[in-house]
Amino acid sequence: MIITYFGKQFFKIQQGEMVLAFNPVSKHSKSGVSAHFGSDIALITVNHPDYNGIEQLSHGEREPFEISGPGSYEVKETFIKGILSESEIGGKKYINTIYSLSVDNIDIVFLGALTNSNISKDAREYISEPDILFVPVGGNLLDAKSSAKLVSSLEPKMIIPMDYDNTSLKAFLKELGEEKAEVTDKLTLKRKDLEGKESEVVVLKAV
Repeated sequence: MIITYFGKQFFKIQQGEMVLAFNPVSKHSKSGVSAHFGSDIALITVNHPDYNGIEQLSHGEREPFEISGPGSYEVKETFIKGILSESEIGGKKYINTIYSLSVDNIDIVFLGALTNSNISKDAREYISEPDILFVPVGGNLLDAKSSAKLVSSLEPKMIIPMDYDNTSLKAFLKELGEEKAEVTDKLTLKRKDLEGKESEVVVLKAV
């Protein structure tokens, strides 16, 4: 699989011909993040302009299947579980959906716009020990300390920070006891690449 990052929480994961998109940034966002491509599956964790730009994911005949809330889904032989959690952005409360899915036998958990690290016991059981964990670090969501604490409790093989700036990323790495992390423009992964890894942080630069 190939993982590309565009900023905020906007990611593209490509596996063969299939394209998944996570939290596309809307045209109405003030973040300045912009990307447009065709996607087969779109996962939206929270109904906020920084994360709900479904209009950015149509290209030619490719229209995404939209998933935007808790529940169980099967799309193109991909099983996706959406788990209820909470978010508070700009003083307003939102529903945030944590997504758990498997792509090319790699278990992925995408925490979305999480602002409270006290997730439910059921949610915790469902998302513990993933291969890859996408976690917000700053961005007025989870702070570095809360993010690091949650990450440590979930025991992922690989951690991909999102919604970060240089200050929050540095604080997050310090909390995890990492002096520096691998930084890359694009991440290409196979299942065997994750063997033996324990909470390795990979920082994707926005393209």
